[in-house]
Amino acid sequence: MFWRPPYPLDLAAVLAPHQRGRGDPCLKQDDRGVAWLAGNTADGPGTLAVRGVGGTVAEVEAQAWGPGAQRMLDGLPALLGAEDDDGGFISHHDAVAAARRGMPGLRIGASGRVWDALMPAVLEQKVTGIEARRSWRELCRWYGEPAPGPVPAGLRVPPSPRAIMSIVDWKWHRAGVDLSRRKALVFAAQVAHRLERAVELGGAEGRALLRKVPGIGVWTAAEVAQRAWGDPDAVSFGDFHIPAIVGHALVGEPLDDAGLQEVLAPYAPQRQRVVRYLEAAGYSRPRFGPRYAVRDYRAM
Repeated sequence: MFWRPPYPLDLAAVLAPHQRGRGDPCLKQDDRGVAWLAGNTADGPGTLAVRGVGGTVAEVEAQAWGPGAQRMLDGLPALLGAEDDDGGFISHHDAVAAARRGMPGLRIGASGRVWDALMPAVLEQKVTGIEARRSWRELCRWYGEPAPGPVPAGLRVPPSPRAIMSIVDWKWHRAGVDLSRRKALVFAAQVAHRLERAVELGGAEGRALLRKVPGIGVWTAAEVAQRAWGDPDAVSFGDFHIPAIVGHALVGEPLDDAGLQEVLAPYAPQRQRVVRYLEAAGYSRPRFGPRYAVRDYRAM
């Protein structure tokens, strides 16, 4: 399948939020520049291979395998930002304007899959990225199916809701997942088929549906919304890094959540777009001050 995006496309930047660290077993890039994504769909597991053709990605070549192959191909334009609409967006800060000018190919993509975005988001609740990504890799390796097709070694489909509900306590412990996060995952797995409707609802209504699950709060719902339906206003309030990143970039000092809301208020209903521009432009949390200690629940 070939698809020609009707806009400038930065393929790597658009796919970046869907990758959970360089060692993500569900999204890999090979030495030919092909991005390999494995996921769960309503028709079953599928693998999507995507490659940009041309220096400015004038065309995208894609192939897919598995029971979910057609759904993944059908969802390719949305995944690469075809449904993203930045109309009416105004840069109220020089840093935002500069980031936007420098990245004309950055769009917010939508995978259309709630469960695949929800599971790693729950694992990232209130722990370091190192801990969360380790748990993600191990759960995918133990409970995720091998991705269908002629795929790179180690590519896995994220564990299905049924697989998550089958995990015994000692395996959760071995994967480094504490009781509160495992409960949230099990609760979500029990109603996973209903949660997929959040994509159709979109926006605040979609996020509200996710928050009906015990253990899914504002932060987690926003993380899912950003990826599953490309929500341009879903800011991850409660994040350890984002208030400092936005604060230093826009007002020269770190913010708390209240300050973050105030600074981003003029950008509603596209507040998350500001965060994406700043992160993609390389703004980061200053490397000083307290950090979360890495905990190993397996040793407890």
